[in-house]
Amino acid sequence: MQIIATRLAGLLRAEDTVARMGGDEFTILLPSLEQAQDAAVVAQKLLQSITAPILLDGQELYVSASIGISVFPFDGRDGQTLLRNADVAMYRAKDQGRNGYLLYTEAMNSTAFERLFLESSLRKALEQGEFMLNYQPQIEAESGHIIGVEALIRWRHPEIGIISPAKFIPLAEETGLIIPLGEWVLREACRQAALWQAQGHRLIMSINLSARQFEDRELVPKIRSILSEAALDPAWVELEMTEGAIIHNTDRAVQILRELRALGLRLCVDDFGTGYSSLSYLRRFPLDVLKVDRSFVQDVTEDSAGQAIVRAVIDLAHALRLKVIAEGVETEAQRECLVALGCDAMQGFLFSPPVSIEKLEAILDAARTSAPA
Repeated sequence: MQIIATRLAGLLRAEDTVARMGGDEFTILLPSLEQAQDAAVVAQKLLQSITAPILLDGQELYVSASIGISVFPFDGRDGQTLLRNADVAMYRAKDQGRNGYLLYTEAMNSTAFERLFLESSLRKALEQGEFMLNYQPQIEAESGHIIGVEALIRWRHPEIGIISPAKFIPLAEETGLIIPLGEWVLREACRQAALWQAQGHRLIMSINLSARQFEDRELVPKIRSILSEAALDPAWVELEMTEGAIIHNTDRAVQILRELRALGLRLCVDDFGTGYSSLSYLRRFPLDVLKVDRSFVQDVTEDSAGQAIVRAVIDLAHALRLKVIAEGVETEAQRECLVALGCDAMQGFLFSPPVSIEKLEAILDAARTSAPA
């Protein structure tokens, strides 16, 4: 923070002001600019300075920033309004991919109000029982049997109906609400898995862990307690984590994954191939499953390069004694190609979209009385 503050101050004029408002947020006041575009030029220079490597204890660190800009008098005639609108623009810049800047526009206010409404609603939703889980079947490639399900959270808002996870999950991550929300998903999915086991449905329950959950120091004790509550054999639970969630602090990640493995859980890397895809972590981390991202599956029958990537991932995984699940399978041609490439399991709309408990149980009951499709 001190190095970044020094860089910011070093780029500004004597008449400019830079202040740390709290946390990792700075506010810069630029008086006497000729036009709004001049503020954008300054923002670009600031970003270039911020993203330059920082040498700390012999290690190079990289930092990015998001900048929101408001201009007097067009975006406000008092300090409070200008700060608020710059803040709105900054969050919009973060939403668009970070490490960029945006000038405030009036249209951003509607987005900001929607965000505030969702955040306020999100805080109450868990207490009021507005969340539910849907389940998407996972199919064994060769036999066609259902061998597991992935638990996927859905939010049924009492006023506006179903809200997409793409809208509320990032917000839950930012606000820290993902910790209690993720704990609810773990508890509910394990409870349901135990019920299905008792009914004779021997399914692996696949549950997503967010990056924030993975950083929670109480994660392992919480999962141990949840498994005990549900009286569920951990061998039937698979935790899915993205590459980004486990790659930043590999030493700590290895420790946590080993503790989770010691509980008897299966461990899966989700969306493999879209992030870091480092071969070194595959060797170090105690993993069981790689999940091939849907973006590769979509091209597996159309693009020879896409097929080569999927083949390489499958061969690599099998060499490391890992299973491979392909997600986003939508056509029979994709299924046939993946079977030929040696993929172990699949999920996607070809088999079933995510469905409610009742619909999944109907699918399971039908599978018991007929040959797999």
